Amino acid sequence: MTQTKKIVMFFVVGLALLVLPLFLQLFGNAWVRIADVALLYVLLALGLNIVVGYAGLLDLGYVAFFAIGAYMYGLLASPQLTDSFEYLAAMFPGGLHSPLWVIIPAGAGLAGLFGVLLGAPTLRLRGDYLAIVTLGFGEIIRVFMNNLDAPVNITNGPKGINQIDSLHFFGLDLGKKLMFGDYEVASVSLYYYLFMALVLISIVICHRLQLSRVGRAWMAIREDEIAAKAMGINTRNMKLLAFGMGATFGGVSGVMFGAFQGFISPESFTLMESVMIVAMVVLGGVGHLPGVILGAVLLSALPEVLRYVAGPLQAATGGRLDASILRQLLTALAMISIMLLRPRGLWPSPEHGKSLQAAKS
Repeated sequence: MTQTKKIVMFFVVGLALLVLPLFLQLFGNAWVRIADVALLYVLLALGLNIVVGYAGLLDLGYVAFFAIGAYMYGLLASPQLTDSFEYLAAMFPGGLHSPLWVIIPAGAGLAGLFGVLLGAPTLRLRGDYLAIVTLGFGEIIRVFMNNLDAPVNITNGPKGINQIDSLHFFGLDLGKKLMFGDYEVASVSLYYYLFMALVLISIVICHRLQLSRVGRAWMAIREDEIAAKAMGINTRNMKLLAFGMGATFGGVSGVMFGAFQGFISPESFTLMESVMIVAMVVLGGVGHLPGVILGAVLLSALPEVLRYVAGPLQAATGGRLDASILRQLLTALAMISIMLLRPRGLWPSPEHGKSLQAAKS
């Protein structure tokens, strides 16, 4: 493809992404909301791809960093802490409404710190053992958030945190619709543009990381850790960096999720969420950015789109099948079909394909 064709293609795709929420608004804000959630999962998948795709470290507790970012935003942008602590209420009589440029670094930094803390005791673990430890870490964070309502109420336990502020920056409130004359841009569309900007920044960061010395070191560890160590790569520091970088993406995504939902609870950060994020990376194409994005979009949007398929199927069976179970069944069938037909993912890395073909020949 020539340079001119690439520029034209990027321009057309960019224009389509800009117009997409305005077009989806015509069919209802629910469709724009599906696109918003898909972008959040793209952010999560890009972060997990650093750990799983680049460094080859199987992490089944990635949703913990998502929860850390969400609760960071929930605590700093809601009445939860001022209602629980009188001295905070006295210091902030108008409520604790932290600005965006404070909460995002705080959420990303705290998640990154927990990522390093998770990576430190698992440096000698590989494969299934690493997966079990990270799975346990994810569950510990969820149970911790679920029970931290006594003796001092911090997270409000299973009832969750509500009355969370919407995002504000440069005088714009993303929680309210924006009017241009008689034309209305819905709140969910404004969040779409913010999430899209974050996704584009994340793609650039991940691409530059992949081409850097750090990225090549991660891939060397993924292919053969012993050989990488023999070549002089500090595998310990590289693993910790992978866990920290991946967790940072999860923390930022969690902050956006808390602001977008306006309510968070431990039920949003279960083990199934971690499994779905891993499935997005694997089904899309491990280590390949376009494949990871494609997998995240399909697996996050598919269950929502299948709502419109499961309803008629439920009616056709006389209501004997539950619509939610039908959606899970159809999603599982789609995932199994993908793995049978495309075992290396929907859009695998071309380098992997070349190496496999060379090995066969």
